[in-house]
Amino acid sequence: MKKILLSFISLFIGLAILVLIIRLVGWQEIKSAFLIFTGWHGLIIVFLTFLMLAVGAWKWKVILQSQGHRLSNRAIIAPYLTCFSIMFFLPMLILGGEFFRGYVLKERYGIPWGKAIASVLIERILEVTSFLIAILAGLAFFLFKIGMPSQNTALLFGGFLSFLIAGIGLFYFKTFKRQSIIKPLVKLFNRHKLPNGDMLEMEREIFNFFKLKKTAFWQGFGLAFLRVAVTWLRAWLLILFLGKSIGFLPVISVLGFYYFAIMIPIPASLGSHEAIQVFAFNGLGLGSNTALAFTMIQRGADLIMALIGIVIFFKLGLGLLQGLLFKKIERVMMK
Repeated sequence: MKKILLSFISLFIGLAILVLIIRLVGWQEIKSAFLIFTGWHGLIIVFLTFLMLAVGAWKWKVILQSQGHRLSNRAIIAPYLTCFSIMFFLPMLILGGEFFRGYVLKERYGIPWGKAIASVLIERILEVTSFLIAILAGLAFFLFKIGMPSQNTALLFGGFLSFLIAGIGLFYFKTFKRQSIIKPLVKLFNRHKLPNGDMLEMEREIFNFFKLKKTAFWQGFGLAFLRVAVTWLRAWLLILFLGKSIGFLPVISVLGFYYFAIMIPIPASLGSHEAIQVFAFNGLGLGSNTALAFTMIQRGADLIMALIGIVIFFKLGLGLLQGLLFKKIERVMMK
């Protein structure tokens, strides 16, 4: 309940930021930029958004196959889209979408809980790693082009990135050294309060995947960066459709700031994405009005996928609920 309340608070903060930026820039300028985006342009952006998610689902499928579980594309894409929807609408529910994915694998396909959660965490780690590299590359070009930002801005970006780099770096260091992260946690929180067996199985699966000689490891990384490439293409085409000419490296900066924005736990990145991209687009000489049109159109494409995911969520949730009810009825009748 507390996390849902925080989600609503962050949503209102994001809406307030959005309204403030629109008032500063002017709605007419945003509207004129929007008029460029019509017809088949919109279909291309929506298609690339779906392709971006499809590549992510493919990555998850490769991870599951490396564990010995071969699921159909439909079985993979449904919970993956649902997870995207949860992260899009309720980002304050940290790992909420991931746990739902794991639960679907366990209940519908009989995959052990430890393996199911491991597959989801591996997929998320690969994704965050690729996002972080894109952020660093984009930020490096941006600083090279415009110079150092103000002290407050540098502290904001620097602090957040340092936290991410430290976290990812610690994970890879521990994993490649085969040093357990779970055992100290089990001792700290009392083994009776944690599903010790499942968590240790999860850690073993993660260790088994992150091996430099393992083909699936490199396939997973390749697909993670393929998703980044599709997202880069979507950003580049969208800027072109909005009537602005932009090169390869500046788009990496736009992409990096996009990934930075979606890591801030505000539903649909309302306001935060606009504020960050207005800063980026102004620095790149593209204009605030283009930044706002860019973020709104991009969010619209993401929203379409998120709404599809919500429909799947209710369908999957209803099916899982029926399954649980039947199991309880069977237990009662056997007694």
